[in-house]
Amino acid sequence: MSAQALRVLIVDDEAPARARLRDLLADVAPDQPTLLVGVAANGVEALRLIEQEPADVVLADIRMPVMDGVELARHLGRLENPPAVIFTTAYDGYAVQAFELSAVDYLLKPVRPQRLADALAKARRRLPPPDAALAAIAPGARQHFSVNERGRILLVPVADVLCLRAELKYVTARTAEREYLLDESLVQLEQEFAARFLRIHRNCLVARAAVVGVERAGEQEGEPHWDILLAGLPEGLPVSRRQWPAVKQILGL
Repeated sequence: MSAQALRVLIVDDEAPARARLRDLLADVAPDQPTLLVGVAANGVEALRLIEQEPADVVLADIRMPVMDGVELARHLGRLENPPAVIFTTAYDGYAVQAFELSAVDYLLKPVRPQRLADALAKARRRLPPPDAALAAIAPGARQHFSVNERGRILLVPVADVLCLRAELKYVTARTAEREYLLDESLVQLEQEFAARFLRIHRNCLVARAAVVGVERAGEQEGEPHWDILLAGLPEGLPVSRRQWPAVKQILGL
C-alpha cells in the first residue's frame, strides 16, 4: 500500500483551512501520494460523501457545527471498511493529550507539512480510532445514531428516539415513524445516554422527555403491572417489578 495513493476526504467548516490542507497534500505528495476525493464542511456532509466516494483517510476538524469530528469518527468506525481518521485542531489541550495516548492521530493547526506526512504514513497502517478512545476524547453523548441500511449510513437523531429495546444481538431504536436496528449494546447506550434514557426493563430504555404517564395493565391476564406511556407511541411499554421503584421515584409518582 506504500506506493498507492491514499484516497483522502477533508472535513473542516472553514474554507481557508480546507484550502490549506489541499495545498499541503500536494506538497507532501512525493513522499505520501494522495488522491483528494472530496471536501465537506461538517460531519453530516462527510458521511454523505463517503457513501459516494469511499476514502482511505479522513482529515477531520474537531469543532464543527451540525456534527463535530469526534462524532463523525464514531460513525465512520461502524462502517465495514472504516477509513483512518486524522483529527485537526487549533486547541492544544486535553484532547491533544488524549489523542497521543490512543491510536488516533492529530494535527495541530497551523498544520506543518512534515507533520501531515507523518500522520499519513501512520494512516497507511489502517488503524481506525477505537470507539472507547473517541468516547474518552469527547465524553458527551452523541447527537445521532448511525445505521447501516442497504449500503447507506442513516443518521437517526437521538432526540427522535422514543425507546431502545434489546432484541437478540441488536438493539431496536424506535421513533414515532419507524424502527432502526443498532449494532450496539443496551448497557453501553444506557451509560452514554444516562441523562436522556430511563431503564424500565432489563431489555428496554425509554426517552425521559417522551414519558406522558403510566397506567395499570395486565389485570385480566393475571399478571398485573405498570405500563409507561410515551408520546408518539400508541401502546404502553411494561415496567418490570424490579425497575418500578426506581421509575416511580424518578418520575415523581
